[in-house]
Amino acid sequence: MRIRVWDGAVRTLHWVLAASVVTAWASGHWAPDDFDTVHHTAGYVAGAAVLLRLVWGAVGSRHARFAQFVSNPREVLAYARALRAGREPRYLGHNPLGGWMAVMLWLTAAAVAATGWLYTTEWLWGYGWLEALHAGLAWVIAALVLGHWGGVLMTSWRHRENLVGAMFSGTKRAPEAGDID
Repeated sequence: MRIRVWDGAVRTLHWVLAASVVTAWASGHWAPDDFDTVHHTAGYVAGAAVLLRLVWGAVGSRHARFAQFVSNPREVLAYARALRAGREPRYLGHNPLGGWMAVMLWLTAAAVAATGWLYTTEWLWGYGWLEALHAGLAWVIAALVLGHWGGVLMTSWRHRENLVGAMFSGTKRAPEAGDID
């Protein structure tokens, strides 16, 4: 049996953020200079997606709420130890490491969008340190995305569950004994 876990807002904002980050990255690194408008627009879309997701984390459905998936450090360390030992429980929503990965991705995407926007203002346009910070944060988000993919693939394999498919459908296998809702 399958049950609904991820609501439409969570899934839509996830894929909008993913697409806008990829678009901003590609247009900022490999596209010709006349793609600046694409790059800027993708950055604004990413920033808006993060802002909306943060709001939804406070008022959204059960598995969208921060209170459900942002764990304290003790829980994160306990989960990491269980993971290392191969005994980690299956979570219906985000596991403790996955929850913090989501938070780090959102905060980094927001910082990349903010530094990009600041670089276009008259106040800070042309400052090399801001451009370097923006570029450095773009590399941080690239590393986080790779870590996110690794975590999704490993968790999918370990729990025999297609998490990518779940982020499209919104459904996951119903909880079994030992799973954490």
